[in-house]
Amino acid sequence: MAAAVEEGGQAKQIDHAKEQVVATRKKKKQGWKCMPFIIANETFEKAASFGLALNLTTYLVKRFNIEQIQATNITNVFSGTLNFAPLLGAFISDSYLGRFKTLSYGCFATLLGILGVTLTALLPALKPEICSQTSRLGGNCNTPSPLQLGVLYLSLVLLTIGGGAVRPCSLPFGVDQFDQTDEKSRKGLNRYYNWYYSTSTAALVFSATILIYIQTNISWAIGFAISTFFMFFAIIIFFAGAGLGLYVHVPPEGSIFSGIAQVFVASFKKRRLKLPCSQDINEQESMLYNLPTRGNRIFRLPLTSQFRFLNKGAIMRDGDINDDGSARNTWELCSIQQIEEVKCLIRIIPICFSGVLCFVALTQIYTFIILQAFTMDSHLGPHFEIPAGSVSSISLISLTVFIPIYDIFMVPLARKLTGIEGGITLLQRQGVGLVLSIISMVVAGLVEHKRRNSALSNGGTSPMTVLWLAPQLVIMGIAEAFIAVGHIEFYNKQFPEHMQTLAGSLFSCVMGAANYLSIALVNITRKVTSRHGHTSWLTDNINNGKLDYYYYLIAILGVLNLFYFLVCSHYYQYKAMSLYDEESIKRHVKEEATTEIKIDTGAASK
Repeated sequence: MAAAVEEGGQAKQIDHAKEQVVATRKKKKQGWKCMPFIIANETFEKAASFGLALNLTTYLVKRFNIEQIQATNITNVFSGTLNFAPLLGAFISDSYLGRFKTLSYGCFATLLGILGVTLTALLPALKPEICSQTSRLGGNCNTPSPLQLGVLYLSLVLLTIGGGAVRPCSLPFGVDQFDQTDEKSRKGLNRYYNWYYSTSTAALVFSATILIYIQTNISWAIGFAISTFFMFFAIIIFFAGAGLGLYVHVPPEGSIFSGIAQVFVASFKKRRLKLPCSQDINEQESMLYNLPTRGNRIFRLPLTSQFRFLNKGAIMRDGDINDDGSARNTWELCSIQQIEEVKCLIRIIPICFSGVLCFVALTQIYTFIILQAFTMDSHLGPHFEIPAGSVSSISLISLTVFIPIYDIFMVPLARKLTGIEGGITLLQRQGVGLVLSIISMVVAGLVEHKRRNSALSNGGTSPMTVLWLAPQLVIMGIAEAFIAVGHIEFYNKQFPEHMQTLAGSLFSCVMGAANYLSIALVNITRKVTSRHGHTSWLTDNINNGKLDYYYYLIAILGVLNLFYFLVCSHYYQYKAMSLYDEESIKRHVKEEATTEIKIDTGAASK
């Protein structure tokens, strides 16, 4: 009787797997044909949203008459919430709406948010009266009314909702358009990561230079109106691709967090059971609960011996399986696929932490480096002066220029030498970024030492040109090309397929954590170095401090972080995948044995 039930369950599993294959092949993935629409949507969305976010503090102070500290707090809260909102967006996308719908709703929310801010700059009723510099110094400016603040805050909330939906879904939605069972398509996917980040960075360069200049020096209303137009254009392009029927829509597959919890609960309940065939992982896999993959994607994760205590959650006992082959209680019996997905998360998290400290070094682009620029000669010729806030664009430009060079020239060359599809492995790419970030901080410290001595010798203003900051900024840009793109590609390739929106949100959270850690590091450094009457390394007047020491401190922490990363990389196991195809299923029906086609993801070895 039990054998008959098991045989019937296996037959239904095979039929279900066959239906998955047929359903998947009905819709051919278009790959690069979809990319102009998806990348253009992301580029214009980035230009629109960051064109507002990068200049928000200045707008709050100069046009809304808000005190500097309060304006800074508002901006920090907005930025921090915007970085962590993708976690919620990823949950909603993966569990309920799917990437296309979540991305669509997010675009419209962003459009409404930018439009709301534009109205605060355009309509007199939604903004306080302009305050002169004299009145501002005297503290006599008119504060914004509750209505004006309400419209502004509502607009920022809409921007946060929109960013929380767009950021985790945009990149994975593009990944969905590639057939990862095809070698040519997988190579196209590798290029997609590079070009996606490159065009996004180009949008940031435009926002940090031209758009901010228009807002500050010409008109806030015109500058924000341009952002509104960009967002509207991004939506039109995105839905044009949908109208042409190019997109593959991957449906949501239920709550990912409950599935994770089920694995731990089931493994704990069966902790006293003994795993079968503990010395042969392949034999063990054949004796554990192993349903076909869910949804219309056909990648399956084979059983691994790492974190083998979780494998006990797939041990089948009498009464655990229904007549149709499904688990009677999913909190007591989990499939191998569920267990291996949880293992993927466990492996990824330590690597994720290593990126936080690296991005702390890169965040200095928008903080202390700007303060350095204030005390240096920013003239290029007799008539043009570089705004201090635009100096950071050197890093963005170097990143934008380097990524195509890396993709077109360096990757093919490295591929010939290593035989790896991406030239170097995902972890090696991150490691190069970590090393370069350390070097950038050492260079920054050396330049700051020279700048400070020069400033003290010339009445507080250094005759050194701001181009002295270019070497460290260029290195930072190249480091970001390795570490940022490396993290994005790593998360999207190593996360289970139905969790890729969570992967996109994780990168945003790493950035947010780096910002918060940078604030904490500044406060701790100021407190510790000012003890016993000493002058703090970090002072309001950087000429009186030791900013170079602070840069060296970040470099030292970066070295420790590099060793931590190397240890994590040594023990990291890349995700392996198997594929059911129609022919193998037919053979399984005939021979009662599934033939697996191994897929090389380009990250099979370190």
